[in-house]
Amino acid sequence: MNQIERFAEVTLNSRHGASAAALMSVLPSPSPDNSVTRYLIEQLRAHPKRVVFTEGEDVRILQAAARLVELEAVAPILLGNRERIRALAAENGIPMTFIHVIDPPHSSDFKLFCQRVENMARYRTVKIGDPAELVSRPHYFGALMTQYGQADAIVGGNQALPASYFRALLHTIKPLPNVPKIFGTTLLVAPHLKHMGGNGILFLADSALIPNPSVQELAAIALETGKLAHHFLGRKVHVAMLSHSTKGSASTPDAQKMAAAASLAREEALKQFLDIDIEGEIQADVAVDPEAAETKLHGAEARHTADVLVFPNLDAAHISLKLLQHIGGAQNYGQLILGLARPAAQVPRTASSETIFGTAAAVAVEAIKYHELFPHGNE
Repeated sequence: MNQIERFAEVTLNSRHGASAAALMSVLPSPSPDNSVTRYLIEQLRAHPKRVVFTEGEDVRILQAAARLVELEAVAPILLGNRERIRALAAENGIPMTFIHVIDPPHSSDFKLFCQRVENMARYRTVKIGDPAELVSRPHYFGALMTQYGQADAIVGGNQALPASYFRALLHTIKPLPNVPKIFGTTLLVAPHLKHMGGNGILFLADSALIPNPSVQELAAIALETGKLAHHFLGRKVHVAMLSHSTKGSASTPDAQKMAAAASLAREEALKQFLDIDIEGEIQADVAVDPEAAETKLHGAEARHTADVLVFPNLDAAHISLKLLQHIGGAQNYGQLILGLARPAAQVPRTASSETIFGTAAAVAVEAIKYHELFPHGNE
């Protein structure tokens, strides 16, 4: 039985064992969990998942991994130099119990992954270079682990430029056939702010990858983020396609594009029998503030606050995210990368240990029912 399997056995069969007690006695007290992370951890305690962190030589990763183990939620796999990671943990008093460390070039799966990369190069049009050099890179090794079932989800980007991490995901993990391009969704939590979604949770998309999405791409972003929100919230979700216009108040090409995307997404949601309400084009205040909606829209008294905000372009989404985070004080988790056949997440280089912890928990929960969310992903 390997270390990860042993962790799963302990978490399922020994909720109050000595190992958990020992961890709790030496770990620094984490910040109080919010309602979102409490919910995520509750799901994972019944269904622990294996999450691979591609940049393991980072004290923030070690802190998040130890906390996930303490809560018996995730079996962390850290990629990097084993000696450096263990020395970093010792310097900061972080226990390594049930944290598995893999140095890609010295892994027993290295040759197997090289063969699989050669097969990819043979059948794909993209040229991926020397297999051994590629597989030795932690991003590629972690993506291969996730694609071939040796990890349930992947988290990276805490030390690298986003482009290098996204490139590894695109070259290694299969895309979903019904999503034109992969994109990012950020989960925001801010109980001190008004109108932060129906449950105090707000999903923002696409806040990571597509500079100027087309009508088809916007419709896919709305549908896939709506599915994800439904999975997290367990109820009908409300998606708002944002614009500077509300229901034709301005007839600019950009407003018309959002209206067309909303119409296309609604048609597809009906075909798939999805419990998702999609509205657009609408202004941000109409989407999140019932009083503003009542003023601007006839018969809006019974409207729900939006759970998902779909932005017209990457600039609008990314600027809104940073303002909510740095001025509004919202806690962000993600980017959760959608459009791939396996759960993946990217965290920024400025991410706190809390952001990494919550993002890992979110992508692990996504893995619990990933085959139901995206049935084509397992083909």
